[in-house]
Amino acid sequence: MTVHFIGAGPGAADLITVRGRDLIGRCPVCLYAGSIVSPELLQYCPPGARIVDTAPMSLDEIEAEYVRAAEAGEDVARLHSGDLSVWSAVAEQIRRLEKHGIAYTMTPGVPAFAAAAATLGRELTIPAVAQSLVLTRVSGRASPMPNSETLAAFGATGSTLAIHLAIHALDRVVEELTPLYGADCPVAIVVKASWPDERVLRGTLGDIAARVALEPIERTALIVVGPGLEAADFRESSLYDPAYQRRFRGRE
Repeated sequence: MTVHFIGAGPGAADLITVRGRDLIGRCPVCLYAGSIVSPELLQYCPPGARIVDTAPMSLDEIEAEYVRAAEAGEDVARLHSGDLSVWSAVAEQIRRLEKHGIAYTMTPGVPAFAAAAATLGRELTIPAVAQSLVLTRVSGRASPMPNSETLAAFGATGSTLAIHLAIHALDRVVEELTPLYGADCPVAIVVKASWPDERVLRGTLGDIAARVALEPIERTALIVVGPGLEAADFRESSLYDPAYQRRFRGRE
């Protein structure tokens, strides 16, 4: 028996890996985070599968589901939104599985920042403008931020910031980043990227709070900040320059 942790992607049912979809189709038990995972993904479950929405459950209750499935010899597909590598709450589940000697696998998914970039129609790394992307968040009730990981510290690098789980703290984001990036720095907020009802608010650090006040956002939003969002007059990469010799080009 194995628990298969699967990155379910940002929302759209077809933004899941083939491996993830196939694993769902083979597992007689499916646990999914119903508050943030699209129910359309459940169409991949086999007929008669036991489907459990973990949104209202405690970690102890989720652990009990794993133990029950292990005793029955039933593989479990465990769906988490986005990708498992960040803010998935998988680590504490794995620790409990290891306590019981239950095997597990991890299948990556499309992360929210990648879906947001696709919605925006932008590459987030622009030659000579921004070559680093910082994925971060602000402290919340579920998990505080380490003292050294602050918006000010990341903003001081000038990198593009993809700020998750922070729409409730937009005023704080603006306050801390404006001295570093300037009030005219582009900001894009992507709400429910890839979902049928996704929407985008664009602005600057100087006016984004006022724009959100006119179109309130409650949750499931990603804040992207950085000059690369609107960069147009940038140098081209040397990657495709005819004079640039590289291993796979084979030019004389």
